[in-house]
Amino acid sequence: MGLAAEKSIFTADDYLPWQAMQLDRHEYLDGEVFAIPATEDRHNTTSGNIALALRQHLSGSPCRTYMSDMLLQVAASNSYFYPDVLVTCSAIDQASPLVKTEPKLIIEVLSPSTAAYDRGLKFSHYRSLPSLEEYAVIDLGSRITDVHRKGADGLWVLHPFGQGETVELASVALQVSAAQLFADVLDV
Repeated sequence: MGLAAEKSIFTADDYLPWQAMQLDRHEYLDGEVFAIPATEDRHNTTSGNIALALRQHLSGSPCRTYMSDMLLQVAASNSYFYPDVLVTCSAIDQASPLVKTEPKLIIEVLSPSTAAYDRGLKFSHYRSLPSLEEYAVIDLGSRITDVHRKGADGLWVLHPFGQGETVELASVALQVSAAQLFADVLDV
């Protein structure tokens, strides 16, 4: 009987400098690294639309809006992610130029290859962030947005917004019309 090969462990301390040297983005989940697939035009346009609305709305406040190239650390699950859009109002995050840890709002634009992951396992990681108040997923195919909002009791409640409805992001007191959210997004 042979000896089992020792599994090499990729630590979070290894990941950060390694990722900085990569041309593509990779997410880190407790020792494993996963490449992030490229996104399509509709995905980028929708992400840009919501990020622009947030940035304009939050201008002059201590809150900042970041898009998909900003790393988010979820310490409770020893993970790093690249959300499509995140908002943080944290002084700790303002002092950290490369990694954010205290988001108030996270938004993911769903693609067919990541929809189940974004709604399931990724959301379970995000829920462990004490600062997180809302998690929104935007479905490009159906043009609906599901906003998950954490209540005072710590429970997450789904607030669905159907096709053509204005999306309410209570964590930042912003309403975004469907026309604004999907401006210049082509139908496929």
